[in-house]
Amino acid sequence: MNVSVIATVYNERKSIERLLESLANQTRRPDEVVLCDGGSTDGTVEAIRAFLNRHRDRLPNVRVIEAPGANISRGRNLAIAAAQGPIIAATDAGVRLEPTWLEKLVDPWTREPETLAVAGFFAPDAEGVFQIAMAATVLPLRDDIDPDRFLPSSRSVAFTKEAWARAGGYPEWLDYCEDLLFDFAINAQKPDRPTAFVWAPEALVHFRPRESLRQFWTQYYRYARGDGKADLWRKRHAIRYATYFVMLPLLLGHAFWGFFARPLGWLGLLAGVFLYCRRPWQRLRVLGASLHPMEWMAAAALVPVIRLTGDLAKMTGYPVGLLWRWRHRREIPDWKRDLEKVRRITGSLDKVR
Repeated sequence: MNVSVIATVYNERKSIERLLESLANQTRRPDEVVLCDGGSTDGTVEAIRAFLNRHRDRLPNVRVIEAPGANISRGRNLAIAAAQGPIIAATDAGVRLEPTWLEKLVDPWTREPETLAVAGFFAPDAEGVFQIAMAATVLPLRDDIDPDRFLPSSRSVAFTKEAWARAGGYPEWLDYCEDLLFDFAINAQKPDRPTAFVWAPEALVHFRPRESLRQFWTQYYRYARGDGKADLWRKRHAIRYATYFVMLPLLLGHAFWGFFARPLGWLGLLAGVFLYCRRPWQRLRVLGASLHPMEWMAAAALVPVIRLTGDLAKMTGYPVGLLWRWRHRREIPDWKRDLEKVRRITGSLDKVR
């Protein structure tokens, strides 16, 4: 069973060796590695080639595709199209793979050759108070995951090349949230099941959370802009706008105006902050176990700041994505219709088999 590992890279000179080193240390070596560089200007490609020259015996079958201007979807599609293996394992630059990552990720195929796709998991590689607070605020723990509803990130996922082709590849018109649409298209190929992905939480990758509120704002602005472009999570975004533009002003009004209503307003605000931060604070008990008490308190105080920053970034980015979608409505595909097409085609193939 040949397995090809693919990843896209862009200006990752400082972190690329971490990925390459962890690929070389896999207990189940990849049969090949295909990296697609989107036009790095910091010497990433040179750093990859220098590493390979030093460690050719440890990581012998690596190809680098240079595609200046390619977004992450285009880069993945180019790498997968060039890959020789029938099974594709995808990850990202800037991560560190557990030594057993690939072994665990492809193990379901050894038990069930008809497996379509496998969902690995990810964990924060956090250092310091801010990154630990960031990880606790925005990243789920393994216990938070419902395997039947989990939509895996393409930093730890595997699928057959045939399934990728049926899905139409990654959507190249979308620069963020592209892996969600790809997940939907994979799931559409198993319409009789809650998910087409086999859950493999031991297939673990570690990645660094954002190091500043500015970086985090940019990240979540782009995520929400991608939601708007793809017309994703309407209800979720509507609830967020209603919370900030309706519920919060009402609570603030009760808290600061009116003698009799003031205690009720403050109580509502405190309850809201607790509910807003409860799950991140619970995760912080796990992720911040190594922190000193004062550091833990500082991390806990950062949680509402990080949540607020993320929400404001989302509320800013989402309408930008919607505007882009409206302006390009005649150019972008109807991916929901395409999912129905995938379901019909897959159903017909299953009947033939």
